[in-house]
Amino acid sequence: MPPTTHDNTIAKPPTKPSATAEHPPLQKPDPTLESNNAREGRLPSTASSRAPEFTSPAISSELNLLTTRLRGSLRQFEDFPSPGIIFEDIFPIFADCALHGTLIRALELHVLQAYEQPPDVVVGLDARGFLFGPSLALRLGAGFVPVRKRGKLPGKCETASFVKEYGEDYFQMQSDAVKRGQKVLVVDDIIATGGSAAAAGSLVKKLGGELLGYVFILELDFLQGRAKLDAPVYTLLSSQAKS
Repeated sequence: MPPTTHDNTIAKPPTKPSATAEHPPLQKPDPTLESNNAREGRLPSTASSRAPEFTSPAISSELNLLTTRLRGSLRQFEDFPSPGIIFEDIFPIFADCALHGTLIRALELHVLQAYEQPPDVVVGLDARGFLFGPSLALRLGAGFVPVRKRGKLPGKCETASFVKEYGEDYFQMQSDAVKRGQKVLVVDDIIATGGSAAAAGSLVKKLGGELLGYVFILELDFLQGRAKLDAPVYTLLSSQAKS
């Protein structure tokens, strides 16, 4: 797990006049790297121009390291919110700046490895998909669109229903949020039964988007929620293994 303290000392750049586009000063992003283009909010030009860091076999090794750090940060609470339930608490990830960065980096690596081209839009589910969806979208050079509970969005909306444990609920997206033909990635914190994610995917398709897949931080494998989803599913972590 990376240290959470920060050294406030500012390192001075070298004084040698040898900084070029090929070897920029350390305090500036390298404009020749697509990864820095994404961090600056710019789309990579083509899939073939990806930086080597996203196509190297070392990507699997880095992902394993990152997911180990993330798994170690989770907390479990027994009998919450009801007896017999083990609640997976992801909030320690967001309470630590370094862990938050680790999460976004891990998701970025997966997306750039898994898809020929990055998504045009990242769709985040109400409400914890909002915690990291915008950051991931910014890193990938994509837009972010929220899926919200019915009645929370202004203007014309599309609606999809899904079944919950004690009845039916509804998700909505604004009708102009996704343009026809745009490539869309749906993200949320946890996939459980899969109903809410399936509803979000159906909304993307109603609006004419191309659904690339679903990405989650955590999966409750025993509920088999991914069986309800009609596009590739990726999760960083699986559970529930009691810690």
